[in-house]
Amino acid sequence: MSKRLPCPPAPGPLEEYAKSFDDLFATLAQRRGFREYVQGLLLPRDRNKTLTALTGAEPIVEAQAAPAQRLQFFLSESVWDADTVNTRRLELLRGDPETAPHGEGVLVIDETGDRKDGTKTAHVAHQYLGSIGRIANGIVSVSSVWADERVYYPLHIEPYEPASRVPRGKKDPAFRTKPQMAVRLVGRALDAEVPFRAVVADCVYGESPAFEGEMWKARLPYVLSVRPSRGSWGPAQAPHTPPEAAASLAWTSLEEPGDWTAVERRFRDGHTERWWAADLRLPGYGPDQITRLIAATTDPQRLPAASTWYVLTNLPHPGSPHAADSPLAPADLAEVVRLYGLRQWIEQSYKQVKGELGFSDFQVRSDRAIRRHWQSVFCAFSFCWWAHMRNKREAAVATAPLPAPEVQPVTQTPEAVGEKRRGERRSKPAPVMAGGSQRGAELAGSVDHALALLASVVESAPADRAASAA
Repeated sequence: MSKRLPCPPAPGPLEEYAKSFDDLFATLAQRRGFREYVQGLLLPRDRNKTLTALTGAEPIVEAQAAPAQRLQFFLSESVWDADTVNTRRLELLRGDPETAPHGEGVLVIDETGDRKDGTKTAHVAHQYLGSIGRIANGIVSVSSVWADERVYYPLHIEPYEPASRVPRGKKDPAFRTKPQMAVRLVGRALDAEVPFRAVVADCVYGESPAFEGEMWKARLPYVLSVRPSRGSWGPAQAPHTPPEAAASLAWTSLEEPGDWTAVERRFRDGHTERWWAADLRLPGYGPDQITRLIAATTDPQRLPAASTWYVLTNLPHPGSPHAADSPLAPADLAEVVRLYGLRQWIEQSYKQVKGELGFSDFQVRSDRAIRRHWQSVFCAFSFCWWAHMRNKREAAVATAPLPAPEVQPVTQTPEAVGEKRRGERRSKPAPVMAGGSQRGAELAGSVDHALALLASVVESAPADRAASAA
């Protein structure tokens, strides 16, 4: 067996992070390509992070130059497995106590779309794109994110194959809807042993009987949004939609909230907001039913659309008839609001991976190359957390007070004490030795931009966990 050739090191702390993946790449070219690609994603650029931008080359003119072609080969032709790289990335996150997932976080499911021209690129078709809010030519993906009040990071991702690209359309056995893909992503999170308090998603999944049914079948907790316009059957004079059910609840004033419960949401920047939440009653839904419909709003009287949520959950109401028999731990209103509030992390995730790390800037056509690009972006994003936590620990060690020196008690005779005092009067005081040197200014590393990507995120998380309202 030939000896492995040393790889040119990546700048700063990126090299230590990249070494954790070296055994997954068989050749020196692959190890170097991984370092160069992730480094290019992390560095600031004045244009989209295409292959030429990642290498600092001029578009079109230097597209055939060796640096750009080397990265093109790394994505499209070289032999390495993107799923294995993603598994290692998640192992590193789980191995750090600061980023390890735990049972109080959430598993967020969502989809996103980005414009792409032509039809030769895999998965690209004329379809609804969430990034622009309309139907256009582009690519859509469904992804999962783990999040708590402090940290969030992507777990898995799957490209959506539109019906127009499969032979028999929606009747083709290979066709998968987004809720069906979401079920698979939940399964992959469970296979990766990622714990969570609940699966959280928007109305695409909250109004999917198939997705909700799979969650029930697997006995998994969920908090899913529904649209205000979602109606239900009932007597003509009874409420038929979530807003109608919310409007029928008793509310007098802040001092006399009636059927509403005050819930405090505490944000990372220090400010707090008082929200109001209540269990709604519609046919099949209620605090005493197996599925609850909950409204959360900043104003129970007006129910403003911009700051009012309607969510479904199978987490039983504390003290309800189903709480004792349910395999799921009960959740009060404050807990449900906290869980759904963590969904906002995935919107922040899109801003970071798209706006800073070039998630949608790939210039490759094959399915394999697209998946490799996405996993490289996820590695760059996770490196930001890795470097941030590392610097945080180093700063804590540097500022920690030095332990006091241990002094051994000495037993002396009265004659010896008197002789010592006479000697002290004749001698000069001994100088005090410094306990340690002060830490100097740190040098700016080549990838310090990676830490800046998370600066605003760490300071403005969606909400801290607050105590449940009485």
